[in-house]
Amino acid sequence: MVEPTEGPAPAQLGNVEPNHAGPPRVVIIGAGPAGLTAAYVLATRHGITSTVLEADDIVGGISRTVERDGWRFDIGGHRFFTKVKEVSALWHEILPDEDFMLRPRMSRIYYRNKYIDYPIKAGNALRQLGAKEAVLCGLSYVSVRIRPPKDQTTLEGWVAARFGWRLYEHLFKSYNEKLWGVPVNKLPADFAAQRIKNLSLGNAVLTALRPKGKKTNITSLIEEFEYPKYGPGMMWERCRDLVEEKGCDVVMRHRVVEVRHEGGRATAVVAEGPDGTRTEYPCDHVVSTMPMSQMLQAMSPPASDEVTHAAGDLRYRDFLTVALVVPEEAAFPDNWIYIHDKKVGVGRIQNFGSWSPYMVKDGRTCLGLEFFVFEGDETWSKPDEELIAQGARELGVLGLVDPDKVEEGFVVRMPKAYPFYDQHYKDNVARIVEWLDGEATNVHPVGRNGMHRYNNQDHSMLTAMLTAENIATGTHHDVWSVNVEEEYHEESSTDDAPRAAAGTGRDAPVIDREHYGEDHPVNRVP
Repeated sequence: MVEPTEGPAPAQLGNVEPNHAGPPRVVIIGAGPAGLTAAYVLATRHGITSTVLEADDIVGGISRTVERDGWRFDIGGHRFFTKVKEVSALWHEILPDEDFMLRPRMSRIYYRNKYIDYPIKAGNALRQLGAKEAVLCGLSYVSVRIRPPKDQTTLEGWVAARFGWRLYEHLFKSYNEKLWGVPVNKLPADFAAQRIKNLSLGNAVLTALRPKGKKTNITSLIEEFEYPKYGPGMMWERCRDLVEEKGCDVVMRHRVVEVRHEGGRATAVVAEGPDGTRTEYPCDHVVSTMPMSQMLQAMSPPASDEVTHAAGDLRYRDFLTVALVVPEEAAFPDNWIYIHDKKVGVGRIQNFGSWSPYMVKDGRTCLGLEFFVFEGDETWSKPDEELIAQGARELGVLGLVDPDKVEEGFVVRMPKAYPFYDQHYKDNVARIVEWLDGEATNVHPVGRNGMHRYNNQDHSMLTAMLTAENIATGTHHDVWSVNVEEEYHEESSTDDAPRAAAGTGRDAPVIDREHYGEDHPVNRVP
């Protein structure tokens, strides 16, 4: 393997870097999974060092592990499971096997003090709801077979036609409205079809009655998964250390404010430190994981008005966790539970002790109450003390934990956690990519926010791995062809269904912004 050379020293703002011989100067924006993967592959496979610029004071992006008073929080829950062998191999190259735990996959729906399997199995759901409610749900299903919903282009109509109105109300409506922030009848049916496949109450019952050898169940593809014992941030903290050992420079708390370009190529990246000092980093390539909207707005000279408008028109869904310390006996065995109850605002609750005993302390565990929000909305803007009190109160409403047994609480906000898919996003992204192809050909968007794609950690890493190879060897991998999988990680429609498809990641619904109202954060001009 070629030994890496020393990376370029940054020039002070205004200095011009002369032409040079030697390996390419690579600046990577963002120290999340995609950014650090790019740095690692360039350094270890190709002997090319890079400068990584991170605006925050912690690595890992949304895959970070936050630590407060010895408690460790996973932001959203990250199962280390992938169909991409190269990504799995890289995980184990970064962390030794002894740092991984093999954990059982368990997540259920919490509804009226009942735990219902997820992915949903109709027989289990009906048993948990009780005999009387099961009969009523059965009659509701018969009713929709006789008189199907007229509009099945929405998630509401599509699900009701396959499960009946009662099961739809019980197991689909509340959570999805919390997750996406709009009524379910505003969500498209194709999103439900991608997640639920061919399952309906009718074929689920028929499947249960078939001889054992002839069943074609909805089966889970993830029975167990790997997990770093101190959380996913452990992976990226170690990766940072490894790339620094190879000669890379990971610069924390430096926000990129300018990407200079000339003659169709980026020439330098300017970052601002915590004291306001700006530093210029000359470059031959830029790997960008920062939100695509912010990256385009940092281009100097600016892009055309049309492209600048497209960048400003991209939107994001944000995320907030209220972590509450409770007695261990108050916990549940699941990694997380989905909360289907409109009386509370929490959408999902993590039990960090079920992810790893190293994340919690003896005799207690930590529950992470997740709220799906838009930056600037009512929930996002509440003081931490109010959110902690709300979280404790909602645990009591759900009957999970006596609020008086909550020992302490912490709030973690994650802006721009999910790229938002509205009616304009595809055209906006296409305009931006077209402009980059002409005006900044050496700027390479990768990862979730860099590409404005709602994807998983492994997808982000794969786009970075392919981009690193393009930079180092001159290959022409098209990272935009790494698409959302046809088969979602959680489930498969038949035992014979293919378990591998082109690309990785997940789908998300396309939602018209008009459904949110004029004063909603998603409709405000940035």
